[in-house]
Amino acid sequence: LSETSPGVAEVTFVEKEPAERHTIVSWEQKNSCVLPEDLKNFYLMTDGFQMTWSVKTDDTPMPLGSMVINSVSKLCRLGGSSMYALPNAPSLADLEDDTDEEGNGDKPEKPHFDSRSLIFELDPCNGNGKVCLVYKHAEPVVSPDTEIWFLDRALYWHFLTKTFTAYYRLLITHLGLPQWQYAFTSYGVSPQAKQWFNMYKPITINTALLTEEADSFVNKLDPNKVFKSKNKTPVLKKKPPSQPPGSQKSHTSTTSAKTSSLAGNSSRK
Repeated sequence: LSETSPGVAEVTFVEKEPAERHTIVSWEQKNSCVLPEDLKNFYLMTDGFQMTWSVKTDDTPMPLGSMVINSVSKLCRLGGSSMYALPNAPSLADLEDDTDEEGNGDKPEKPHFDSRSLIFELDPCNGNGKVCLVYKHAEPVVSPDTEIWFLDRALYWHFLTKTFTAYYRLLITHLGLPQWQYAFTSYGVSPQAKQWFNMYKPITINTALLTEEADSFVNKLDPNKVFKSKNKTPVLKKKPPSQPPGSQKSHTSTTSAKTSSLAGNSSRK
C-alpha cells in the first residue's frame, strides 16, 4: 500500500468477528428500538469496523486516517447521563429549548437530547465530534425511521445521510481523513485538514446521490482498493484540483440512486 500511494504507511485493517444475533436482540430490547436493517446486516457481518493509516514525515510514520464504526457493545446512548459526576450536574437534555426553531424548508428537524429522540454514538471521531445514529421521534413510541447526524464539538447538529449504507460509503471515500465530517457543515474543515484533503484528494461524493437500498450494501471491503495509485485511477486525474471537498461528483464505481440533498444543514443542540 505504501508503494502505490506515496507517503502512506502502516495501513491497519482490524478484522472483527460477526456480532451474535442474540447480542443485537439484547441491544434492541435494552434500548426499546429496532436497528435499521442495513446496520443490523452490517453487524451480522462484522461487529464494528476499524481501519487506520499513517503518513511518513521524515521517515517517521504519523497516524492520520481513521475509519471507525463502534461495535454493538459500544453503540451507547447519548444525552441520558450527566456531563459531570456531581449531584444535580447538567445533562445534555438541559440544553433543550422549546423555543428553538424546528426543521422547515430544506432544513430537517434537528435531533433532541431529551426524551423526544434516541441518539447512539457510531463514531467518536477521535474527539472531533460524534457521528450518531438518530431516532428523532421516540414519543410516545420509538419510530423505526433513523438518520445519521454529526454532532460537532460545539454541540451543533449537522445532517449527514438518511441511511447507514450511505454513511458507510462516505466514510470509506473520505479515507478517514481528520475532520472530514466538517466538510458537511456550513463552516467546513480547518486549514490544516484542508491541506490533507488536497494531498490525498478523497473521492468525495455528491450527497444528492447517496441514498441506497439496503440490498445493494457491499458486504466486503478490500483494504488494498482504498489506496490506489493515481495511475490506476484515471477518473481521479480528470477532476479539477480546485474543487472543494464535498462538491465533487461520485466516482464512477459508486452506484447512484435517488435524491436526498440535505447535507450541510446545521442547528444547535
